[in-house]
Amino acid sequence: MDDLSDILAPEAVFHDLNAASKKALFATLAGLAARQAGLDARLVGERLQERERLGSTGFGAGVAIPHGKIDGLDRVIGLFAKLDRPIDFAAIDQLPVDLVFVLLSPPAAGVDHLKALARVSRRLRDRGFVAKLRGAGSADALYALFVNGDARDAA
Repeated sequence: MDDLSDILAPEAVFHDLNAASKKALFATLAGLAARQAGLDARLVGERLQERERLGSTGFGAGVAIPHGKIDGLDRVIGLFAKLDRPIDFAAIDQLPVDLVFVLLSPPAAGVDHLKALARVSRRLRDRGFVAKLRGAGSADALYALFVNGDARDAA
C-alpha cells in the first residue's frame, strides 16, 4: 500500500466532520487547511470552488477528491475528512459523498500534483480500503489506514 504520510499529517485528518452542503464543506475544509498550512481560508475555498465548477470531484461510491493550486504552499498537502453524514456532491454516480480527500498544491507543482492525485485516487478506488475508512472510529484510526493500510494500532 502507498503510504501517504508525505502529504497527509495526523492533524489533517478529521472524523465525523459536520457539513450540510458541498459549499459549507468547502468553507470548513478551507478553514482547516488555512490553519494547517498558514494559508488564506478564503483563497483556499475559492480555488476548491473554481475546480468544482469544471466538474464534480466526486468520482463515485461516496468519495470525492477536491483539489486546487494555492499560492503560498511549498509542497503538496492533503486533508482528509470522514463526514458525519453523506452530502450531495453532484458526483458522477449521483451518490452522496461521505469521504473527502482535499489535495492542495503549489501553482508550479504540475507533475507532483498529478502524482499525488493519482496516489490518492488509487487508494480511494480500493473498495476494501474505503470500507475500512468508513469503519474507522477515530481520526487516529483513519490516519493509520492512510499510512499503514491498517487501523489495528490506532483503533
